[in-house]
Amino acid sequence: MAELQEVQITEEKPLLPGQTPEAAKEAELAARILLDQGQTHSVETPYGSVTFTVYGTPKPKRPAILTYHDVGLNYKSCFQPLFQFGDMQEIIQNFVRVHVDAPGMEEGAAVFPLGYQYPSLDQLADMIPCILQYLNFSTIIGVGVGAGAYVLSRYALNHPDTVEGLVLINIDPNAKGWMDWAAHKLTGLTSSISEMILGHLFSQEELSGNSELIQKYRNIITHAPNLDNIELYWNSYNNRRDLNFERGGDITLKCPVMLVVGDQAPHEDAVVECNSKLDPTQTSFLKMADSGGQPQLTQPGKLTEAFKYFLQGMGYMASSCMTRLSRSRTASLTSAASIDGNRSRSRTLSQSSESGTLSSGPPGHTMEVSC
Repeated sequence: MAELQEVQITEEKPLLPGQTPEAAKEAELAARILLDQGQTHSVETPYGSVTFTVYGTPKPKRPAILTYHDVGLNYKSCFQPLFQFGDMQEIIQNFVRVHVDAPGMEEGAAVFPLGYQYPSLDQLADMIPCILQYLNFSTIIGVGVGAGAYVLSRYALNHPDTVEGLVLINIDPNAKGWMDWAAHKLTGLTSSISEMILGHLFSQEELSGNSELIQKYRNIITHAPNLDNIELYWNSYNNRRDLNFERGGDITLKCPVMLVVGDQAPHEDAVVECNSKLDPTQTSFLKMADSGGQPQLTQPGKLTEAFKYFLQGMGYMASSCMTRLSRSRTASLTSAASIDGNRSRSRTLSQSSESGTLSSGPPGHTMEVSC
């Protein structure tokens, strides 16, 4: 009988020489904890080293969710409230996640030496293939905010076959014009780098209100030990090239895209303009009320619902329960189709807590839903 038990143990969980079953269980538990905490890696690229953290294990025939953060933040301060939200757990159980930190933005990063040439946003995009090659991942669903949304868009333009979908929050696809450049220079004479970045991340109304969230992020940025590195990332963002999106042209995003912006956010006009330049049959536009400049921080629940519906539209998580947002949105779309069957698939989704109405205007209409 004792021999039979030994055979069962060996077949069920092979042990290392000299390893007891108790030690094997402890090792397995430690491995699970490590997966929950994320595994951080660094890889060398033609433009320097890049750090990224992987959560979960790859799922067969499913892309990885790859995130890229905005200026002044890292992957934790930009995305943790969203990916730790309760309803998001159903999503992250179905996908491996890769959170990329822009060079010098990771926790504990050393300050770059004086005169260091920080990569352009285009070069940051060119680092992503090195990450995917290192992990042996073939396709991704990108989630980017601000500068990170630009980086993922540039990557998708260069490598369309590896991008299955994009969620772009606060994207500005345009290069700065002369007026923008002059205004930026004038602001730099009277404001600190940290204040300029806060003005990029949050609306003036939010900054004036000085909520607990604003105080938290003002403290994070102002006292960041790598503030000099953050300034380099900020300069690269302000020197970005125009993505040159053109509806119906050769330069466009080929995958499904969900554009997201907060109502009255600093980048609202830029995102609206971006929506007008993308393929309406592939693009959804989510304008979130009461979310300020960083909807992934202030409204993680609503954004999670929209993200789940976006994934369902791509053919993933079909067995997932429909959320309140998707039920309301589906009902509105069905009603709209009965009014005008030839209406474009381009959608602007504006969240409201009061009413559910749908305008009967041209493509690019605004949908009000209850959430």
